[in-house]
Amino acid sequence: MRAYCYFGSTCNEKAPIKAVLSPYDQSVVSYASVCTQADAKSMLNIAHNASKAAKSAPLHQRINWLMDVAAKLENIKEAMAKTITDEVGKPVRFSRIEVDRAIETIKLSASAMMHINGETFDTTAMPSGKKTLSFYKREAVGVVLAITPFNFPLNLVVHKIAPALVAGNAVILKPTSQAPLSAFKLVKLFIESPYASKDALSLIYSGVGVNDALVQSDIPRVISFTGSVSVGKEIMQKAGIKKIALELGGNAATYIDASANVALAAKRCAFGAFINSGQVCISLQRIYVHTAVYEAFSKALVEETKVLHVGSPYDDKTFIGPMVNQSAVDKAKRWIQSALNEGAQCLCGFTCKDLMFEPTIMGDVREEMNIVCEEVFAPIVSLIKVSHYEEAKHKINASSYGLQHSLFSNDLAMVSDAIEHFEAGGIVVNDIPTLRFDMQPYGGVKQSGIGKEGPYYALLDDYTQIKSVVICQ
Repeated sequence: MRAYCYFGSTCNEKAPIKAVLSPYDQSVVSYASVCTQADAKSMLNIAHNASKAAKSAPLHQRINWLMDVAAKLENIKEAMAKTITDEVGKPVRFSRIEVDRAIETIKLSASAMMHINGETFDTTAMPSGKKTLSFYKREAVGVVLAITPFNFPLNLVVHKIAPALVAGNAVILKPTSQAPLSAFKLVKLFIESPYASKDALSLIYSGVGVNDALVQSDIPRVISFTGSVSVGKEIMQKAGIKKIALELGGNAATYIDASANVALAAKRCAFGAFINSGQVCISLQRIYVHTAVYEAFSKALVEETKVLHVGSPYDDKTFIGPMVNQSAVDKAKRWIQSALNEGAQCLCGFTCKDLMFEPTIMGDVREEMNIVCEEVFAPIVSLIKVSHYEEAKHKINASSYGLQHSLFSNDLAMVSDAIEHFEAGGIVVNDIPTLRFDMQPYGGVKQSGIGKEGPYYALLDDYTQIKSVVICQ
């Protein structure tokens, strides 16, 4: 099926197209429009013109808009899940979960906007003041540019466009070209809703000059990007004076203390390291294990990993499907070979057929090895022995990334210290750093980005701005 671009409410059916191949069997699963710099400039103007009407639309209309889309997405849940699986190879059981999460995120966005308001001030509080009616209000920023990746091609789109639209903004969405149909089907629901604000949502795909035209324009007042550190840095260099929210890479770590429930930790770590073939920003990549439980934990982790089913993403029992493309597979192989060359051992995995990469556990990994220094973004996890918690804490914090970390421990003092001193945007206790709830604030520190996602927090930080008002008597 063709995935067209949308110039506001108008579907463009004339652009050249590019085929998208299934990561599973290389069949053609969709076609994306190849957009141009001229397309980008047209969409910028349409969004700019639509932003005033979008801002003026009553809140009840904007809330009904989101709730209408959520209901219609529920009705096509299975078809949408299949489209996600077709385009990015995600096992269908997890594609269904992603659709469910997207529906929840849309509803959360509608609910959150009902609690976004201002505050009044008593301006006689200071001797220099006088009696006035003073307050601030929150209002839409204008135009939002949302750029999204392949690994969650529905829910990560919703995390940007749902709160931005309910706040009264116009939005230009530039999704990954790997999953154009997933984005198109979602945007179609928004645009065809009877509650839609005319031209408030546009959809554009990649093409020569498109990114620069969008990023460098003065029309978007906010750029919300999820993707690689290198592209995030490029956006910051080119964007000029505007709000920028970046959810970038991760190098998620956990610590397994001697007091931990080893069986539970192993089961959860296998899940966190290998779900979505490790192609998640908060995939568990580094596991620091106390020497007292290292052997027991590593054995249990291998056993838990070996029962994970690798196979067709259309099979309900499949846990790991294909990686997104050959480049991702080649990169994963290089990470493993580099670690082997540096003295690590492969405890299981490191076999691959086509894009089906077996979950791989690397043992005897040392801190200076490349495999633990950068984001791997593959079904690979590394085990590192540590003598005590303080050593683990130091090594976890040594990373230039800081998205989410965790620890498994029943030592309350240790847990309190980790919450205080782990350098990350999120800390999880007695579970994996891959654990995330869509209602919570989500975002990293250091090279992992700036700003927070989660509908309420994105509305506060990114998609609304403060206007201060003073009325003198």
